[in-house]
Amino acid sequence: MPSEAELVDQFNVSRMTANRALRELQAAGVIIRRAGIGSFIAEPKPIGQMIEIRNIADEIRDRGHVYRARVIQNVAERADAESAPLLAVPVGTRLFRSIIVHHEAEFPIQLEERVVLASIAPHYGDMDFSATTPNEYLTRIAPLERVEHRVCAMMPDERVRAMLGLAAGEPVLRMTRRTWSRGRLVSHAWLTHPGTRFELSAAFSIDD
Repeated sequence: MPSEAELVDQFNVSRMTANRALRELQAAGVIIRRAGIGSFIAEPKPIGQMIEIRNIADEIRDRGHVYRARVIQNVAERADAESAPLLAVPVGTRLFRSIIVHHEAEFPIQLEERVVLASIAPHYGDMDFSATTPNEYLTRIAPLERVEHRVCAMMPDERVRAMLGLAAGEPVLRMTRRTWSRGRLVSHAWLTHPGTRFELSAAFSIDD
């Protein structure tokens, strides 16, 4: 970038105006200023965030810890007025609903509550999710076509607090994840994590 003196000469403005313009560009992330060196155009930053679909069991094992799951529920049911919109299906459609607590070592790290379309995953209700995970099973029988994430911080109710072993007043991070396969919305999951024992991160490359 031109120096302040060069901007003053080029645009016939005061030194104060040139300095303010550079400061505002720096604050907006457009340029980087280095004392005694000059101002440089900043590298473009991606907008938004990509959260990779990973198997929770693999994540925990990659950190060198022991993984185990406690299956609270895995049952077949018919969609009602509350659950039908989650998968964009008519009331009465056959679904599966599972509730699983994933542990890292002895600590509950994720509460997974999931509703799954039975016509796409017909054997979901027969799976032993203490030996495999819903992610592993669904990825195998219903290859991902589209994923939608939403993450929010919240205070858990007493039920969630008990399943995750949380102290009173401890917040959680809840990720809502919807996945599509073969043109259908297959799964709607709520993945709830202890706010003090979990963080989300992402790393990715930008192709030219």
